[in-house]
Amino acid sequence: MSSKRIVYMATGDIAIPAFEALIADSTYETVALITQPDKPVGRKQVLTPPRIKTVAEQANIPVLQPIRVKAEEELQILRDLNPDIIVVMAYGQILPKALLEIPKVAIINLHASLLPKHRGASCIQAAIDQGDADSGMTVMHVTEGLDEGDVILSKPFKLTPDVTGGVLHDLLMDDGAQCLLKALGMLCDGTATRTPQDDALSNYAPKLMRNDGEIDWNQPAEIIERRIRAYDPWPGTFTTFTDTKGNQKRLKVFPQCEVLQDVSAEAGTVVSTENGLTVACLKGGLHITELQPDGKRRMPAKDFLVGGQIAVGANLGAH
Repeated sequence: MSSKRIVYMATGDIAIPAFEALIADSTYETVALITQPDKPVGRKQVLTPPRIKTVAEQANIPVLQPIRVKAEEELQILRDLNPDIIVVMAYGQILPKALLEIPKVAIINLHASLLPKHRGASCIQAAIDQGDADSGMTVMHVTEGLDEGDVILSKPFKLTPDVTGGVLHDLLMDDGAQCLLKALGMLCDGTATRTPQDDALSNYAPKLMRNDGEIDWNQPAEIIERRIRAYDPWPGTFTTFTDTKGNQKRLKVFPQCEVLQDVSAEAGTVVSTENGLTVACLKGGLHITELQPDGKRRMPAKDFLVGGQIAVGANLGAH
């Protein structure tokens, strides 16, 4: 039996281990990588390719970078590749119906959450932010609806109280390779099942922007602590303070913060600067041990507080 022809559509780093596993498996013929165009990065706006493009080039796999994957000329190129299966993971463009009809066997997606609960771009952060007991990797059929396709398989991962968004990203990245090869094997030997998702259990996790990380102190300390972990490293969490010259500045906050139950003061009020920064929340308080002021390096909170820029009684987050 001839090997199945696979087209891989991905851009994010989370898709790299699964791509490398696919390339290394002689059962399949990886005929192309479709990824997003190179983009300007950094202050000097240097045109930079997605890292997965470099992986493909090193393996002598053709790379396509359409600006609009739904353009007819791009769809025809994909048809000419004659794929049996298309694999999608963190690609970054909405796929048109015409593309879904191209592969002979299936078009599948690797999604970094346990569907149907968290659909959308920030599914990793959402699992931590909402206090889920588990996250995981799901492989599903792709449909026109956002992350709504029938599930082929899922692999759960137990969330611990100290896990951050970055740590979970890397753990699920490693799980992706195992899940992909297992799902492909099931599709090829005809044992793949299709489990419909229950839409009533779904939650939409939209793409996050930098300002989404602003801390709202009018929430319980447990909720704020989860968000700080969930949003590390992206988009990060921050609050604002007024310095000794009356200027409002940002203060980036990092895990691991300690939740204190016996703090009672107006939300956002600094109640202690001893061995770090303790801030009152709607319920309880949060003890911050690492932070980064505007224009400065990341540092222990106690080092920043030596300068006396924030005193007990100051209110954070006020605009």
